[in-house]
Amino acid sequence: MPEISRFYGIIISMFFSEHNPPHFHAQYGEYKASIKIEDFAIAEGNLPPKALALVIEWASLHKEELKNNWNAARLGNSLKKIEPLH
Repeated sequence: MPEISRFYGIIISMFFSEHNPPHFHAQYGEYKASIKIEDFAIAEGNLPPKALALVIEWASLHKEELKNNWNAARLGNSLKKIEPLH
């Protein structure tokens, strides 16, 4: 699963040939969650509230890049790194 960003101990990644709805994966320590790109809701798993807030803040800044990476992954193309949250 290619890592596309990392910040504050949170790893953001996307699988190739992934199922709908469009989403990305966030991991923080032992916590893992799939986050839907459209509304940033958790599709599966969980994250601590503070980590989830950081992920949502980051994702809202990079929604178009996430969509572009999703489309690239579905086609089997390489994914682009996305700037971390500062």
